[in-house]
Amino acid sequence: MQPSIPRLRNYDVSPINGFLPTEPPLEVLPNAYYAPWENLIRNLQALILTRRLRGMVDKLPVLSTEHLQTEEEWRRAYSVLAILTHAYVWGGDRPLDVVPPGISIPFLATCNHLELPSVATYAAVVLWNWRALFPTEPVDNLENITTLATFTGSIDESWFYLVSVAIEARGAPIIPMMLQAITAARQNDAFTVTECLRGFAERLDELATLLVRMYENCDPHVFYHRIRPYLAGGKNMAEAGLPNGVMFDDGTGHSEYVQFSGGSNAQSSIIQFFDIVLGVEHRPTGDSKQPSDPALTGPSNNFIQDMRTYMPGPHRRFLEHVEKVANIRPFVTARRNNRALVVAYDACLAMLRAFRDKHIQMVSRYIIVKSRESRSHSRSIAVLTTGTPTSIPASESTRPGRRKLRGTGGTALIPFLKQARDETGEPAIDAWANRLLNNGPGQEGTRLRKVEEDSSGEMEVVGLAGTWSVDDSEGGICHW
Repeated sequence: MQPSIPRLRNYDVSPINGFLPTEPPLEVLPNAYYAPWENLIRNLQALILTRRLRGMVDKLPVLSTEHLQTEEEWRRAYSVLAILTHAYVWGGDRPLDVVPPGISIPFLATCNHLELPSVATYAAVVLWNWRALFPTEPVDNLENITTLATFTGSIDESWFYLVSVAIEARGAPIIPMMLQAITAARQNDAFTVTECLRGFAERLDELATLLVRMYENCDPHVFYHRIRPYLAGGKNMAEAGLPNGVMFDDGTGHSEYVQFSGGSNAQSSIIQFFDIVLGVEHRPTGDSKQPSDPALTGPSNNFIQDMRTYMPGPHRRFLEHVEKVANIRPFVTARRNNRALVVAYDACLAMLRAFRDKHIQMVSRYIIVKSRESRSHSRSIAVLTTGTPTSIPASESTRPGRRKLRGTGGTALIPFLKQARDETGEPAIDAWANRLLNNGPGQEGTRLRKVEEDSSGEMEVVGLAGTWSVDDSEGGICHW
């Protein structure tokens, strides 16, 4: 017997906004008992600037979570406490590796309730951190949404989160659309599957258009030096001053250090949903799959799979359910002679690959280029500016003269992103589309002029200080 098609309401997936909540997140916890948390988050930027945040957090009373009545309140509490945690750890000249009980105890309780790790995830800063300026207007309109909390109070930081919010909202209709396609495939209804795939491809093109709007209001310099450090987790952060990760003091005297990756767009359930329904398979970075290899029969133990543990529990289980029923790729493969169906499917792969191409360009501009610029200026004395978060320095590579960029996600960015992009084209059915999607980098017209990549996958960043190879770079903007 075939497994049932998942019902959105069973997994906290909105039929309107997808993985965003149908109603905007709470702007403040309604119970005055939690005023100490709300006062801190409301004055966060001023407290960081005046270097008073850590002292205030140290004095924070341990508040119980028993007064959180609804899921909306639990989400608000988690988002507030996650942001306060990162501000406490990174909001000074040096990072602190022990979070006091006033934050730790309730934060761990909210993480347990929402099935999330004790770190500021994508859910904390994106999914549950927005409001609509005009409730009657759509959420996928960037001119109609704003953030609830940021570390810096800058337009750049708000825009960085809001572009992802808009992408989530614009992509939301794809979820029921592709569940309909899966149902149609079971009924051998090629026409409906084709129409759904066409709609999917059109939406993916719109998402790519939204993605590049990042450049409008998020300056790469501000992102790299002011925003990115606050998003770092405790994993692979030895060079930044957290060799053991972070300890959440729960008052028992038996707390242990934990290491979690920082916020990453690989924690976006909708991006992984796209891969699952199209049958795109991702392998551990560096692993290759020869054409003669048998098809993968299950999820690989790789970064993308690991990122599911950073998703809210219901969303993670939704993806697991979709994996059990996904049938579009074999359905199309078995009907190669249906030209309209094959073209629609391959168009989805092409649009998703183009989306990832644009993201690689963005990472190059916001992370790689900025890191090289920073390294080109040799300094004998580190200048610490008031209000500037703890920096995340580069760590030495095993090869002489090479350094790895340490970012919030803790994985090698460029190799990972390029492999994820290339894997997107592997399922292509049509012979011409297969050659197009699997023959080196994307079209020249979609590439930044100062970022070039040869057929071997090696990327070069060309700037005023010269040309650098970045095959081993790491960073923390996002991972798509």
